[in-house]
Amino acid sequence: MLAILIAGAFALLGTLIGTRFAIRVLVRRGYGQLIRDDGPTAHHTKRGTPTMGGLVIIVSVLVAYALAKLATGFTSYGSDPPSASAILLLFLFCGLGAIGFLDDYIKISKQRSLGLRSKTKFIGQVVVGLAFAITAIMWGDDSGRTVITHAISFTRDFEGWELPTVLLMVWVLVLIAGTSNGVNLTDGLDGLATGAATMVFGAYVFINIWQNNQNCLYNPGPKCYEVRDPLDLAVVASALTGACFGFLWWNASPAKIFMGDTGSLSLGGAMAGFALMTRTELLLIVVGGLFVAITASVILQVAYFKFSNGKRIFRMAPLQHHFELVGWDEITIVVRFWIIGGLCVITALGIFYWEWVTGGV
Repeated sequence: MLAILIAGAFALLGTLIGTRFAIRVLVRRGYGQLIRDDGPTAHHTKRGTPTMGGLVIIVSVLVAYALAKLATGFTSYGSDPPSASAILLLFLFCGLGAIGFLDDYIKISKQRSLGLRSKTKFIGQVVVGLAFAITAIMWGDDSGRTVITHAISFTRDFEGWELPTVLLMVWVLVLIAGTSNGVNLTDGLDGLATGAATMVFGAYVFINIWQNNQNCLYNPGPKCYEVRDPLDLAVVASALTGACFGFLWWNASPAKIFMGDTGSLSLGGAMAGFALMTRTELLLIVVGGLFVAITASVILQVAYFKFSNGKRIFRMAPLQHHFELVGWDEITIVVRFWIIGGLCVITALGIFYWEWVTGGV
């Protein structure tokens, strides 16, 4: 449990201190955000704000996790190396962050609002996702438990809902692409995605701690969880929570730095990884309800535009920009969306606990 606190504290300090240093470096190099001409006019004042701040989040999480393991990894029983689950989750986190970094770098170096082509970005997500999925279903422990299973899950695996390997790969890719792009779409207002992500990762700290305390390996029973390495996953979740919380100091309105695709894709990938590893895949729809709603607004807008001869449901998508054009202040939108995101997280935790209390009845 000490490792969870250490990881969160060091990640928080890492982004609080590291982001200030990153802002100076990025400003000196002229690595500023480019703004789309077809976006809300109020956003034009943000042109030139440093971007790629997601790099600070990634480095802080990796360093904080390593320090937590070094500080608590040696006991009278021997060393406690990083678990398979943590290694794979960090691989997914960093792999998608690398794709986002390339996207951000191309935007800056070529001075355009579009980076990687959508097809190229999708191919990168598929490669990283497949590498994660294949390794996760093959990496078993001494008891035969793999990092992820073939079953579909809500608060735990559904019995009899196992997918063939090919369909499992597709399911994993859908989750990864959906969450990473969902966070990317949400990252349009100062602090919106960062604050919402902080709450989601905080929820997974509690979920992983609970699953560790009720794990079938240590506490067998009808309500126990067949989840591998839950305590180590809680350490990673704590590091992500702390890193996002510290970054929010600089990213809140008026933002001194943006996370860019480097941050949004990596954080979204981490959310998908937690959902798969904690057997809460469908619960992710509730935990990340804000991201789901914003993504749905884009899908609905595009579909309605195509099938209604150019008509629109919203003044602009994603959803947060619709409210900007309606006349809401940016800070008002962000705070109200944070409230919605927090309610989604609380509801998901309530569902998770209710299922354990009732035994799924």
